[in-house]
Amino acid sequence: MSADDVLIKAEGLEKSFGKIEVLKGINTEIHKGEVVVIIGPSGSGKSTFLRTLNLLEEPTGGKIYFEGVDITDPKININKHRQKMGMVFQQF
Repeated sequence: MSADDVLIKAEGLEKSFGKIEVLKGINTEIHKGEVVVIIGPSGSGKSTFLRTLNLLEEPTGGKIYFEGVDITDPKININKHRQKMGMVFQQF
C-alpha cells in the first residue's frame, strides 16, 4: 500500500481521563479499502480510540490525519470532515 492511499493516520495518539491514561501513544495507518478490527477486553480503550479518531473525544496528545489533513488542528472545521466519516456504535 502506498502513502497516497492512507485514509486515517494516528501519530502518538493519547487520551487521558484525569490521571487515568486510556490511550498511550498510538501510531497507526488505515488505508482506503482496508478492513480493520479492534479487539480487546472490556475497558481496554477500544471505544475511546474510535471516538477519538472522529474527535467525539478530544485527544490529550498526538495528531490525527484524515485524508492527509490534520483534523486535530483547531483551525479545521471538523464537521466538514465528519461528513465523509461514518461510525456505528454497538449498544449493550
